[in-house]
Amino acid sequence: MEKFTQAVTLINDKINNVVWGWPALILLGFTGVLMTVLTKFYQVAHFKRWMSCTIGAIFKDRHVTKHTDDKSISQFQSLCTALAATVGTGNIAGVASAIVTGGPGAVFWMWVMAFFGMMTSFSENVLGILYRVKNKNGEWCGGAMYYLKYGLGSKKHCKKAGSVLAVMFCVFCLFASFGIGNMTQINTISVNMHDTFGVPSYVSGMVLMIIAGLVIIGGLKRIASVTEKLVPVMVTAYILGTLLLCIINIDKAGEVFAAIFRGAFGMKAAAGGIIGAGVKKAVQMGMKRGVFSNEAGLGSAVIVNANSNVKEPVHQGMWGIFEVFTDTIVVCTLTAFSVLSSGLIDLETGKVAAGIENTGSLVGMAFGEFFGKAGNMFIAIALLMFAFSTVLGWSHYGAKAMEYLFGERSVIVYKVLFVIAVFSGAVMGENLAWELSDTFNGLMMLPNLVGVIVLSPVVYRCTKNYVYRHMRHKDTEPFLSVHDDIQKEQAAALARGEGADE
Repeated sequence: MEKFTQAVTLINDKINNVVWGWPALILLGFTGVLMTVLTKFYQVAHFKRWMSCTIGAIFKDRHVTKHTDDKSISQFQSLCTALAATVGTGNIAGVASAIVTGGPGAVFWMWVMAFFGMMTSFSENVLGILYRVKNKNGEWCGGAMYYLKYGLGSKKHCKKAGSVLAVMFCVFCLFASFGIGNMTQINTISVNMHDTFGVPSYVSGMVLMIIAGLVIIGGLKRIASVTEKLVPVMVTAYILGTLLLCIINIDKAGEVFAAIFRGAFGMKAAAGGIIGAGVKKAVQMGMKRGVFSNEAGLGSAVIVNANSNVKEPVHQGMWGIFEVFTDTIVVCTLTAFSVLSSGLIDLETGKVAAGIENTGSLVGMAFGEFFGKAGNMFIAIALLMFAFSTVLGWSHYGAKAMEYLFGERSVIVYKVLFVIAVFSGAVMGENLAWELSDTFNGLMMLPNLVGVIVLSPVVYRCTKNYVYRHMRHKDTEPFLSVHDDIQKEQAAALARGEGADE
């Protein structure tokens, strides 16, 4: 087993160096900048709009939360399922890992990636709604594979390229679902449950495998039903807990933010290295962990957002902005402040305090410094909820990729294998789980970003159409789908006031 693990690690390292090399990181950043410029900084210019159409609409628009009788899910359920998949270990253990490896400056680059990632996520969701189709059971099917096949594939001489990239995306999504969406999450749960409560890894694995099976086998409706109850509770509880710690340590705010900016621009090197290497590591870890946290650029969250009963593509795009904002700007920032203000990290060098071996437990230790055993228990339970909800969300992503590749009958096979893999994740080595997830993320990201960039004019056209109709109140035909039959169906529903944006 040890030789096998070493072989996997060696192969993974070589692939990882390619998919997370500077060309790929530049491509990721360029996509976010491009979509930000094309949409005229929509995330800033229309901040009030997308906030009122997302979190604000939950309290005033019945279309957002109303359960559907068909195969689609409500906008609120799609949000919760997408957040379930994105708000996971990346927000707790992932942030701690980024700080340890890249220094405090990595946090700044997570913010930068989140700012531009909002519009990458926006664009993915817009394309996801525009190119989605219905399967034989009347269930929406969308995601990068569909806008690669029908969008990129519709370009001159690109039909084969679109189909090949769609298949590649699905293959990488399958692997990613077992990595970022399963093994990494479950591994973090088992480590923290063992460190905090003394629960053996195999016990955590067995219990989680049984619970996952009961939910996942039931399909998207059951997953959405669980996440819409679980996600609001877990996110609210974690935000309140970290806010309390931040208030207690408010006197250290100046030191913390100074360390973040020093590390980001090389005024101090990460982990005592040379200045150039420190900046490089801060940028790389900030970008990698940022993507791991909010998934902007992966094309994954689109898969569940495409199941929403929303009619307007841009409306779903705004949910994408909100997801990244909540995940990274709010939750990850609170986590970072909690760790950096705890005294467990040297703010000058980024070095971890002596005697700390498991960096994944840093957040729990930070809470333990002020709240004792109760603090450690709070973070362990938060990780359990965050990570397990991620497993539920990602099970749907992988199932849809499997359906695209092998048909609807193959989905049950995938679900069984996915549930079994939960146990494997519980007993796997921590470092290998994280490293595999990084690689799968990068592989999945590349074909998706190609699709987003090539189809950026479509996103621009759709956004412009939305702005003209809803903000400038011009009488223009809505642009809701690239498929004529779906365009007519959705336009008719919109005319009847179903899912209206205002």
